[in-house]
Amino acid sequence: MRRLPPLTALEAFIQVARLGSVKAAAEELALSTPALSRRIQSLERYVGRPLFDRKHQALEINADGTALLNEIAPALDSIAVSVDKLISGGNQLRLRLAVLPLFASQRLLPILGELRQAFPQLHIDIETTPLAITRLGEGIDAAIILSRDPDPTLHVHDLGRESAFLVGGRDHLRAHPVNRPEDLASHTLLIHRDMPTLFDEWKQAMGVPQLEPASIDTFDSGPLMLEAAAQGLGIAAMLASHFTHSHDERIEKVLNFEIESSYRYYFVCRPKALQNRAVKIFHDWLVNHDV
Repeated sequence: MRRLPPLTALEAFIQVARLGSVKAAAEELALSTPALSRRIQSLERYVGRPLFDRKHQALEINADGTALLNEIAPALDSIAVSVDKLISGGNQLRLRLAVLPLFASQRLLPILGELRQAFPQLHIDIETTPLAITRLGEGIDAAIILSRDPDPTLHVHDLGRESAFLVGGRDHLRAHPVNRPEDLASHTLLIHRDMPTLFDEWKQAMGVPQLEPASIDTFDSGPLMLEAAAQGLGIAAMLASHFTHSHDERIEKVLNFEIESSYRYYFVCRPKALQNRAVKIFHDWLVNHDV
């Protein structure tokens, strides 16, 4: 049998190729940047050619690197599925699911009891990692993401249309009312990192594309963003479902103007992952539930 390159070198290569950043890949693998670079270099020495183009301090995958990534990714997915089958060879099935905190708390956890009753052998490990897509097949079996255009190479299930509007704290809005779009010029706007253009979509639909708030604060956590709005720290651009499922009487809609959002939730996994019984059970159950 031909000797293979170290799995750690392949893992480093895949992370850099998918994340497009040595620093981000090093953080994901809990390595120093030099240590990760050495793993990449060892793989390049093994295959006898560079897999990335060096541009200043950045690495950009080249044609040989892309060809290798396309060849080994399905194989590594198969290995992950095989290991998972061995681990779950008994009665217990385990799904490693990545999901955003707000979706998990508002829409998923309240109905997971039904899934547990139907499939008591299925257990779910939940992560709230922001790098869910890059980790599919590598510690994550499937994910529920917020996106406009999911990767077409993945298996994708659309969880339904979403509308969006602005919300703010009731007490804050009493003291600083917003009666017309121009009033937002004196307010801080709260934006979720995964929906960076949502306010632009709202402005365009409202007919005020040039409108600018006093400042913009960015959040990577939906629950914290809702709490910031409730505490009067700004006006939040949110999905309507985030507002309605919060049942928080401290917040209310601003200007009562709603748009159809280009962002929505999707269930995603690598096509091969559907061979994993835990993934298939969860996928089929999710498809038949209104979340």
